[in-house]
Amino acid sequence: MSRLRSESTAASADPLRPADHVDGSGEITSPRLGPAGWARWAWRQLTSMRNALVLLLLLAIAAVPGSIVPQRSADPNGVTEYFTDHPSLAPVLDKLQLFDVYSSAWFSAIYILLFISLIGCVIPRVRHHLKALRAQPPRTPARLGRLGDHRESLVELAPGVDAAAAASRAVEIAAKQLKSAGYRVARYDGRGSYSVSAERGYLRETGNLLFHIALLGVLLAVGIGGGYAYTGQRVIVQGTTFVNSVGTDYSSFNPGRFVDPDSLTPYTMKLDKFDVSYQPVGSGSQGQAGDFVAHLTTQLPGQKTTDSEIRVNHPLNIAGDRVYLMGNGYAPTVTIRNADGKIVFHDSIAFLPQNNELTSLGIIKVPDGLKEQVGMLAFFYPTQVKNDLGAYASGYPALLNPVLSINVYSGDLGLNNGVPRSVYALDTTGMTQLTGGKTGTESIELAPGDTADLPNGLGTVSFDNESPAGATDLSQSVKRFVSLQIHRDVAGPWVLSFAVLAVLSLLLALFVPRRRMWVKATPDGGVLQLEYAGLARGEDPTLGGAVDALAVKHGAAFEADAPTEGAQPRVN
Repeated sequence: MSRLRSESTAASADPLRPADHVDGSGEITSPRLGPAGWARWAWRQLTSMRNALVLLLLLAIAAVPGSIVPQRSADPNGVTEYFTDHPSLAPVLDKLQLFDVYSSAWFSAIYILLFISLIGCVIPRVRHHLKALRAQPPRTPARLGRLGDHRESLVELAPGVDAAAAASRAVEIAAKQLKSAGYRVARYDGRGSYSVSAERGYLRETGNLLFHIALLGVLLAVGIGGGYAYTGQRVIVQGTTFVNSVGTDYSSFNPGRFVDPDSLTPYTMKLDKFDVSYQPVGSGSQGQAGDFVAHLTTQLPGQKTTDSEIRVNHPLNIAGDRVYLMGNGYAPTVTIRNADGKIVFHDSIAFLPQNNELTSLGIIKVPDGLKEQVGMLAFFYPTQVKNDLGAYASGYPALLNPVLSINVYSGDLGLNNGVPRSVYALDTTGMTQLTGGKTGTESIELAPGDTADLPNGLGTVSFDNESPAGATDLSQSVKRFVSLQIHRDVAGPWVLSFAVLAVLSLLLALFVPRRRMWVKATPDGGVLQLEYAGLARGEDPTLGGAVDALAVKHGAAFEADAPTEGAQPRVN
């Protein structure tokens, strides 16, 4: 039975069209993907450059909470204070790991995915680039005139000149010129013409690959180096010594996962004095601090002592650690005696500055030695003045009129209930206030060298004068303290090196043009046709000028090379 004509025409109209073409009437069926197929699809999605950029953006966004919320690794005291100030919000943020952003599961997941994605992007491109570096430049196109940047000239040869030899010589001259300009060249002669193909700009792709490798290096350095880093804080009072030991001297210590706290180098640092200059009274910037300098005596195990200094933004380097000056203040020396005159407390206590004039708050706790536990909430005024409301404050940060004001509390300090207590806070819950406030008894006020009786016959409290012998004023009557941060970051030099490599590689990728150039000579009787053409990979606004320059330079060299043959160029 013969088919209808229309059916025959439809069937033979396009014999190459598949049955599931979009215009066809057949049902489209997608191939089934097994586990291996889905795994291959997922890998291709993960290692695509688009998704790598998305992951990089997500990593930047994920790091934002780390600059907004205090982190346990850098500011443990700030985390504790955040829990105190926001008791309902802090537990929620803690469950979301926002106080440990950079070690959280979600940040690590983005970090690892980005790392895998970059590796999957880079390895195939490195293989392809190495293959391209070993390959010859591509063959000369048959029709150079189809290229956008194309120049042509005709050279009339003298009678009797071998046109083929002239064409070969012209291409050889072009090959030498291109090679001296940094091109890789290859000769392609045949079919009645002679040509040279040249290519350069491989550094562009090299820079691109090096940029991604440098980014991988930064991720590796940060990820691995962070495990060997640690950060610690310590307050050192003038005249005291800090030993680099976790078990004894650190106020807080946050080690990386690979750090052995027992293997720290046990160097020592003693604060000899702290120098600071303030703008004089009556000036426009009265009380503003000038230069801060902490003078220390440092010693490494088995070595002699060394005089060292720490300034703001000028840390001390010792045993691979960098020691930063984070803060400073006054540390009044207080002595407390019981009713029998026996010393039950004697220490220089770091008072926390509350403003620029260094009105400072300090806590004194005496758990033993008196008839009952005593806590003291004290304010120190380097230069005591009375404000408009009748309250005391400090009018200048230097020691012009130092006064220590103390409110005394008695009762349970809460030191034995198993709950950690900050040395910079006094929980007065369940305690009885004995001086200041609404007690009817004025706060105890002491100048350096003064002694006052404690209420209820508890004993006495003294504000010791630390001035050296022969001092004529009170400018050195109170010790200073410094707050130091000790930081070790073994990844720092590596991160810097990879960052510099990334910037240099990016410059290569942006400013090195990738281009191909061709010079073709075709003999036609007594005329030699010379063609010049260029092709850029990507944007290259200078390509046209480069082709013009090559045509001019090559024409001049070819004419100078054959003066006796009477070759006369005629450029079209």
